[in-house]
Amino acid sequence: METQAPPTDSSVHELPLGWAAIAAPILLSACGGGESPPAEFLALDQARTDRTIMSVSQAAEAGAAAPLPTASELMDWAEQHYAQFFPGHQSNRTLDPYVYRYYEATGNYLGVAGSDIYILGPVSGGGLVLVGTLADYAPQVFATRYAYSDAQAARFLMQATLAPSDADIAAVRSLGYSAWLDQAFAQPLSTSNWDWLVSKGVDTNTDAATISIGVDSQIWQRLLTASDSLRQRVALALSEIFVVGFDGVTGTYKQFKLAAYWDLLAANAFGSYRTLLEQVTLNVAMGLYLNTAGNEKEDAATGRLPDENYAREVMQLFTIGLWELNADGTPKTGPADAPIESYDQDTVTELARVFTGWSPQRLNNGTSPEYARRPMELNDNKHSTLSATFLGTTIPAGTGGTTALKTALDTLANHPNVGPFIGRQLIQRLVTSNPSGPYVARVAAVFANNGQGQRGDLKAVVKAILLDDEARSDAGLSNPSFGKLREPVLRFVQWARIFKTRSPSTEWNVGNTSDPATRLGQSPQRSASVFNFFRPGYVPPNTAIAGATLVAPEFQITNESSVAGYLNYMMTAIGGGHSDILPDYSAELALAANASSLVDRVNLLLCAGQLGAANRTLIVDAIAAMAGTSTTDLTNRVYAAVMLVMACPDYLVQR
Repeated sequence: METQAPPTDSSVHELPLGWAAIAAPILLSACGGGESPPAEFLALDQARTDRTIMSVSQAAEAGAAAPLPTASELMDWAEQHYAQFFPGHQSNRTLDPYVYRYYEATGNYLGVAGSDIYILGPVSGGGLVLVGTLADYAPQVFATRYAYSDAQAARFLMQATLAPSDADIAAVRSLGYSAWLDQAFAQPLSTSNWDWLVSKGVDTNTDAATISIGVDSQIWQRLLTASDSLRQRVALALSEIFVVGFDGVTGTYKQFKLAAYWDLLAANAFGSYRTLLEQVTLNVAMGLYLNTAGNEKEDAATGRLPDENYAREVMQLFTIGLWELNADGTPKTGPADAPIESYDQDTVTELARVFTGWSPQRLNNGTSPEYARRPMELNDNKHSTLSATFLGTTIPAGTGGTTALKTALDTLANHPNVGPFIGRQLIQRLVTSNPSGPYVARVAAVFANNGQGQRGDLKAVVKAILLDDEARSDAGLSNPSFGKLREPVLRFVQWARIFKTRSPSTEWNVGNTSDPATRLGQSPQRSASVFNFFRPGYVPPNTAIAGATLVAPEFQITNESSVAGYLNYMMTAIGGGHSDILPDYSAELALAANASSLVDRVNLLLCAGQLGAANRTLIVDAIAAMAGTSTTDLTNRVYAAVMLVMACPDYLVQR
């Protein structure tokens, strides 16, 4: 077909013959002639039948809001995702009742007549081709806005919360992703870990100062029962970036120190990164963990120098990382393509002077845990008065400790590395281990400016992560490099919340689940080091993952022992063998007589409908082969369905 400029409304006679043929009903019904579209474009058409996508009519039958895109929205989406066919942003043209765009660079046309979508030009092999309807493409065009199936809603909730629920699935489908997030952001804070300990009388227990009474229960009860699931999911992510671990926290009332630290993370999960950084820095648990508490200035007479632990880790782990970064998170390079270090030992030595003179407040002669949630206080006599030069900033000699701290934290928080460095790790914790460079860059841009001139708005960052096309697109379901291994703690929490566990004692005595041979191989707030249970850049050696130059952080705590330990531990818990964490399977028992219905429900809630056909068949057949007459039979079917799904790779990998 000869390439021609797109017509104006007043020049219908200039329409190329092929496009004018759209007006012929017989050609519309026959989908035109010519050769078939290229395979790449046919893949677009095939995506409409993906198993995770429901058509608009199906979604409407399910009672969900199912908006249709306009012609302009459809064509804008095509320009973004198929720029090789439809390059640049073109203006709409009309030939009633058709709306279309012409792409001179490729000679292609894209148009909508009523609800039907057509292509014409080299992209279609020269013939007029019907590629579907607006309803067919709505789930893709609105992938970042609406869930068109329960599975899509559950998938979103797997990334955004600690576990999906029937009510949340319905709410996501009714409200759309953004409105649901806005409601979740506005939810009040759930009862704090600190207040829960107080409600249990731990603060008045004379043994609590030296014995870790309630140290695990305070965090498990929050993870398993809190109403603000989005906030707690982000707090969990933050706890694995700004790490404080039980074994490294010294002194009295360790349970209150860890409770206060989690409360701090939860309270700041949707706030300012700069505020979070300061509160973490002055928190007693962190101060004891990384030696800021009691850190003193240099003393020439004794040779004492400021402790450098926090100065090093606040850069390496909490703000800028080891290497200078591009906006997409890739390292900047210098001579011989070597990465450029973001700081050196001199930087650490200079910055360490800032973190001197700070200590926990002494209250009630140490007989009350209250000091554990008060910010550390400054003793100017112990603060270094030397100048400090780091990262292009100089704090003059004699500067007071409070001013020096503010200058240092401002410098760190405003460093260009922070957006891509922290943003990438939050993506890894919530969505996928290997986000693309553009995904990281989009999130980093929101970190730099939330659209209202504010830097470090974590609420905006979380929203950008969860609503990004890379997170929401169904393409990730078939992309082998997309997704993440579910960490053991999250698996247990998901199970407990999905199946509405209760604690008969109300103490939530899950305990320490760190033992990989008999339990989960991971326990919240019990990381063995400041480097977390697993590092964001961990690569399993001698694996296909390594061969593909990908990372898989959670595999750092995955081995033969931990796999067996997880399965055995969950088998006991699922079967009600944990005396203080008892599930409620009433909804599942109602379906247990029908193996297919039972597995479909468990599949939806545990892995967002992502069981592969072969694995689903295996599990359904296994359940169907079990006796299904008595209440005991049906209960055993439920136990087996949950266990088999939770042992399946389709569940273990969150996509």
